Amino acid sequence: MTRYYDDLETRSTEERLDAQMHELRAQLGRAQGLAGYAGALDEVEPEGLGSLDDLARLPVLRKSDLGAAQKGAAPFGGLTTRPVSGFAHVFQSPGPIYEPGGIDRDWWRMGRFLHACGVGEGDIVQNCFGYHLTPAGMIFESGARAVGAAVLPAGTGQTELQVRAAADIGCTVYAGTPDYLKVILDKAEEMGERLEITRAAVGGGALFPSLRQEYADRGILCLQCYATADLGNIAYESAAQEGMIVDERVIVEIVTPGTGDPVRPGEVGEVVVTTLNPDYPLIRFATGDMSAVMEGQSPCGRTNMRIKGWMGRADQTTKIKGMFVRPEQVAALVARHDEVRRARVIASREGERDVMTVQIEAEGGAAERYEGSVVEALKMKGRIEIVAPGSLPNDGMVIEDQRSYD
Repeated sequence: MTRYYDDLETRSTEERLDAQMHELRAQLGRAQGLAGYAGALDEVEPEGLGSLDDLARLPVLRKSDLGAAQKGAAPFGGLTTRPVSGFAHVFQSPGPIYEPGGIDRDWWRMGRFLHACGVGEGDIVQNCFGYHLTPAGMIFESGARAVGAAVLPAGTGQTELQVRAAADIGCTVYAGTPDYLKVILDKAEEMGERLEITRAAVGGGALFPSLRQEYADRGILCLQCYATADLGNIAYESAAQEGMIVDERVIVEIVTPGTGDPVRPGEVGEVVVTTLNPDYPLIRFATGDMSAVMEGQSPCGRTNMRIKGWMGRADQTTKIKGMFVRPEQVAALVARHDEVRRARVIASREGERDVMTVQIEAEGGAAERYEGSVVEALKMKGRIEIVAPGSLPNDGMVIEDQRSYD
């Protein structure tokens, strides 16, 4: 296996900027011809872009904008350069938001991350990302295909069967959320099975240092990427484990939340991404995630910009057990019950696993009464605590993340 995925990873800063400006002008030209942008980009001539700093003159595109556009022009809101039939897949995310997907040329660019993890020909990837409706499973399968690895499309759940298959097949790589690998490893020990997994490519949730160390103690190198359903891979770790290296096919800005104005280098702000994918030209797409640019280059020799990784949300939306929980979902939970005045979702950690606690203000009553509503509104099970009316802080917060990311 070569050290780098391709020559793009070790380009000089000048070479990368020249190439990005050429591709950005072409991408802006494509976007201006799409109905979904409705003239929002017309104030800038593609050939008039002098540097990447000129991106700040363009409006920020948000997830809510996608939803509104898709309601008017299903399923992709007039933001793709292909018709629906021109894509291999159509996926659905909460909202609902619909995303296109392809299987040609590693459409989500996950191969670069898997190569940095040391995954290649001869490996068998146990892919524990979901395959149902959402794109994560196919995103990682596409990357595995790009580096020549075989895939066990395991999906989520059925841990005992997962262990059985991993042992029988000889899986060497895990792909999935950070904490589910521990569930598999613990179950394997309980079953007396020895697994051959030596590398883990994770995403969809925070990789806590203590959990990474536990995997290292078990002989597993665990690296994480930062990707979304809309954009594909945005940034990834290498074996150096010093920040996350920005993918070669996106342009990342760190901006002041709510304004889109770039922050000073090193300051924490919202991650805004422009993708160079010609099929789905998202220009200045706001992820809602917070991060910061790191100075210098990675010790691994890759020369692109680095970011510090996920540092929280620009709004109260929080990822728990690999799933986003949004304030509007909490409001929907409250609306289901007349006797409920307010509710608050708390994200915490216990034993290297995410825990969701739902505090509900009500005049007594059993927690079991609200179990079904919690699952329906928040899309996962959680602990339920009934608290006295008026006891929750009146601070506007409905989702509180108590997890430490140090």
